[in-house]
Formats: sequence, C-alpha cells, structure tokens
Amino acid sequence: MTRIQRAAGAVVGSAVGDALGGPFEFGPQGAFSARFPTAGAGDEMAGGGGWDPGEATDDTQMAVLVAESLLERGSLDLPDIFARFQRWAAAEPKDIGLQTEDVLTNGMPWDLAAAMHFQVNLRAAGNGSLMRASTAAVHFAPSGRAATMDAARRVAALTHGDRAAWEGTAIFHELVRVTLAGHDPLTALPDTLAHVHPDHRGRYATVLAPDWHPDRATEFNGAVWPCLGSAVWALRTTTCFEDALRAAIDLGGDTDTVAAVTGGLAGARYGLDAIPDRWTRPLHVPLPGFDGRALRLPELLDLAHRLAGAAS
Repeated sequence: MTRIQRAAGAVVGSAVGDALGGPFEFGPQGAFSARFPTAGAGDEMAGGGGWDPGEATDDTQMAVLVAESLLERGSLDLPDIFARFQRWAAAEPKDIGLQTEDVLTNGMPWDLAAAMHFQVNLRAAGNGSLMRASTAAVHFAPSGRAATMDAARRVAALTHGDRAAWEGTAIFHELVRVTLAGHDPLTALPDTLAHVHPDHRGRYATVLAPDWHPDRATEFNGAVWPCLGSAVWALRTTTCFEDALRAAIDLGGDTDTVAAVTGGLAGARYGLDAIPDRWTRPLHVPLPGFDGRALRLPELLDLAHRLAGAAS
C-alpha cells in the first residue's frame, strides 16, 4: 500500500467516522448495531439527529479549515487558523463545542483566548482539538516525530488551554506518522508515550494499555483521554475499517468524535480502498461562513494528496 493511499485513508476515514457517528451522538451504547444489525447490509450513512445523510460535523469542518490554512499559507500560521475558526464560529454552525465556542468568541487575541478560558474555568481537557487533527497529522508526518508532535500541541493550544489536550493530539499525530510509514501504530505506543509530557504520560499510558477497555473510563468520552483510548481500543480489537468504526460508534456518548479519531487511525492503517463506497458517496463537509462551500469526496482526496505532498 502506498503512503498516499494511507494519507487519503486518514483524512477521508476521519470524515466518514464523523458523519457516520454524528446521528448517534450522546446516545446509548449499541445504538448503531441496533439500527444496523448486519454489517454491510444497509445504508448506514442515513443521517438523523439533525444531520443530513453523509453530513460531517464540526470535527471535520475544523479539520478542513486547518488543512486549507496550511496549504494556502505554506506553513503553520496560527493566527490565520484562529481567524478561520472565528469566521466559521460566527456563521453559527450546526454544532460547536461549548468550550471552543467560548474561546473563539470571547474577544481575546489568538494567543491568549484559550489560556484565559482555562485560567478562569480550570477545565479544558475536552476532545475538541483531537477531533480535528487528521489533516495536520498527514501534513506534518514527513517532518518527523518532534516536528509533528510540536505542531499538534500548537494547533491544539489555539482552543484548549489544558496541556492534557495538547498531549492527546500529539499522540494522535505521532500514531498517524508511524502508520503512514507502514508501521504498526499499536507497537509504536510505548515509544510514543516516552515523548509525552511527564505530567500526562501516566494517564495516557493507562487508557492506551492493551488491557484497557472503554468501560473502565473515569470520564465521559468527550474528554480527551477516554476519547483517544477508545479509538485505539477500537483499532486494537478489530481487523478492518468497517468493524473499527462500528465498535467506536457502539460505545455511545460522543460518537462523532470517537469515530472521527478512530476513522483517522483506521484509515491510515487500512488505506482509502478499505473505506466502503456506500459511506464515501454521500459524504459532504459544509463550511459555514465560507461562501456556502461544501467539500465532497473528490475535494477531500485533493486536500489529502496536497497535504501529503506539501509538508514543511
């Protein structure tokens, strides 16, 4: 399998997971399998819960904004990414995390908004920076471990002032980098954890351990630790893209984001061809605030190819 097939799998896989999981957000465990009991037998990308069939949520919308900034600016331009986020938030997207919305609308400059939110609220370890990480992970993968983990932390810090969110996003970036190079992300976990900030290494080691199960989570999977842990669990306990997504969504809770993170990892591992056509055909990513644009599969593939070839 080529690197570009894996890169496209990561970007499209994350978007597919997001759109597939969106209608089940905050629902109970097993809801996906209850609605679609036979894998591959039905039109699972059916929409619901306010989402049209194949419609991606804020997870992928923000990932696209990061990607377009990286490609148009030619480097990591944090003020530009933040401005794009603000423009998007001002257009009242269907879904936006409460913390992210506050950071983007509190009137503070790009380099202070998230830090001030954290200072006031003392809580900012949601999965909102992890959910949008697939595109930046693909872009920075060729730059090496230190560069990709650093970029992950910096983009995460735009909206999340808690280092826990930075470190979870950095782990995701590194797992994608390893996978795009054709290696097993699961065997790379011990080495990856060695490069996590010491204050957060233990907690991530717990949720990424081979014997951890999402039922053992101590927080809702809208938090960054169980979200990442659940995605890795889904990857570890299944053998194909479809089964990984089904396992992720059946966990319930923050299904769009857990599935988006799972889809990014599984897409990188199994490649674009492993993602069912019946899931990619209706896939579309609206971009509120950006002239009514909506990306479909051809545009997402173009984005993935450019990201994979334009890393700096």
